[in-house]
Amino acid sequence: MGSEGSKAEYDVSIDKRVMVPMRDGVELATDVYRPARDGKPASGRFPAILLRTPYDRRAQRFILQAEYFAKRGYVVAVQDCRGRFESEGEFYLLANEGPDGYDTVEWIAKQPWSNGSVGTMGTSYMAWVQTALAVLNPPHLKTMIVHQGATNAHTSSMRQGGAFELRWMGWAFFGAASSREAMADPLLAAAFSGVDIKEWLTRTPIKRGCSPLSLIPSYERWLFDLLTHGDYDEFWRRPCFAFDEYFDRHADVPVYYTGSWYDSYARSTVEGYVGLSRQKSSPMKLVMGPWTHGMMGLDYSGDADLGPGAGVDFDALQLRWFDHWLKGLKTGIMDEPPIKLFVMGGGDGKRSREGRLNHGGRWRFENEWPLARTRYTNYYLHRGGALSQEPPREASSSSGFQYDPRKPVPTIGGNISALVEVLPPTKGVPDLGPLTRIKPVVEAGGFDQMERPDVFGCKPPYLPLSSRHDVLVFSAQPLKEDLEVTGPLTVELWASSSAVDTDFTAKLLDVYPPSQDYPEGYALNLTDGIVRARYRNSRERAELMKPGEVYKFTITLYPTSNLFKAGHLIRLDVSSSNFPRFDLNPNTGEPLGESTRTAVADNTVYHDRDHPSRIILPVIPSF
Repeated sequence: MGSEGSKAEYDVSIDKRVMVPMRDGVELATDVYRPARDGKPASGRFPAILLRTPYDRRAQRFILQAEYFAKRGYVVAVQDCRGRFESEGEFYLLANEGPDGYDTVEWIAKQPWSNGSVGTMGTSYMAWVQTALAVLNPPHLKTMIVHQGATNAHTSSMRQGGAFELRWMGWAFFGAASSREAMADPLLAAAFSGVDIKEWLTRTPIKRGCSPLSLIPSYERWLFDLLTHGDYDEFWRRPCFAFDEYFDRHADVPVYYTGSWYDSYARSTVEGYVGLSRQKSSPMKLVMGPWTHGMMGLDYSGDADLGPGAGVDFDALQLRWFDHWLKGLKTGIMDEPPIKLFVMGGGDGKRSREGRLNHGGRWRFENEWPLARTRYTNYYLHRGGALSQEPPREASSSSGFQYDPRKPVPTIGGNISALVEVLPPTKGVPDLGPLTRIKPVVEAGGFDQMERPDVFGCKPPYLPLSSRHDVLVFSAQPLKEDLEVTGPLTVELWASSSAVDTDFTAKLLDVYPPSQDYPEGYALNLTDGIVRARYRNSRERAELMKPGEVYKFTITLYPTSNLFKAGHLIRLDVSSSNFPRFDLNPNTGEPLGESTRTAVADNTVYHDRDHPSRIILPVIPSF
């Protein structure tokens, strides 16, 4: 690591509510943080950093982040996205972020305090907006830090395997509650105050005009557009959704992709890094930590304690990158290999002082993704719930279950984010707005796959998910030695159904043996995935099934990195629901998002010599 780096040598001056004009005349509210001395903006021109947000530019977290960089010699522009808070225009999810971002970058470059070099940063939606502007190639964009953002909305952000990620329904309710419309109208604010999103989840698919969203038509419209567009068509191929289809137009600038294994953007982060690296000459870097969404400073994810050092000072990491690319300082960041990843696992499995599983882990540098030394290893499903590297030899073998959409398998942890409820104001406590009153419906991260009273959808007697009749469990024998799995994962299932459409889900687990702290063992979820049967052949065109006919299904799990210790079990759980991470398939074959009834599906997974269902693990040799 280099010795040079920007120091906090400035005060901060703020130009509040600067209205930046867009090409169509709409003006976007922007706060400009400038390095200052003696109470006045410092003279000279500085590199600039742009952060565009739908979450209120005046929020304390953005103020602190902007001041951090301004004190170190950067001008930081924090902007409300179109139609949000004090920015003009109508908000429609992501539709205008590319042109608006482009125009803002070029506006910044023309200001007297700017030296013409502009970088971008931001997490989640604030990462989406960066790539949206980058595919339009603004001339003064010099570098980006894309943290936990999308690459293609249809494959691993809004939809996955054809199923819809219900967090976007939660985002619609949350966004409406904090919308300009609700802020300006006390009646609208009252209508959304304390809306119980959990109850609305039990009424899915919701109907047009029959939820509070109908009070703000633009929010209802974009949600139903997402819900009802299943085929990968021109709707999804737009530059605001399908970034990977426009990488050839993307600005050729250095990009730092940062993400994490338990994040809802884990797959898109690595795919963005790989895809853009192949098309551009500028240096790219990737870091994959063990965190959940937005929680880079923590040393745990969910109930899994990952050990000291798992969390990072993310502002300091970003400063090293910006100092190198916007100031030309020697921070040493480009002397390191291009990829830094966290390998989870290796802990002693005891309960920590905070009450979490000591899963452990360590950081490691790599040169490529997937790792060149990967040994893709087949683990086949067998009769009786066995999982082994031996292919099945039986002429006929299968496992079946009934999937009832009215009784779905509850989501316990995993790669989920932004599915939140907005709590009502607390009597006697100053209300700082709906953004300060949010609570996750489902906690992300690693958890023992045991039902609990505090988990949405769980019911007494709170037994392991593996005990459910609609969950098939396939376990390998206890490992004789440690085994590392790092990389992309795929499950290939041969299956049939009594229905014309259904879902198949897959979940990879690291199962700890019984111990004093965990007498029943501990089944730690690592990653999961889903496929909607009508999209088994193509995501461009839906095809219903013939009941009883056997088909091959491919489920893409999110990538992970985990060390399975000796004595642990590798386990694969197969079912047909993971709710509310994904929407429920009613099994009827009706148009997506518009079903009026449900049916129970008899689903069968085959594991014989002609139908070798398997999970393909990216095993990393220990030597």
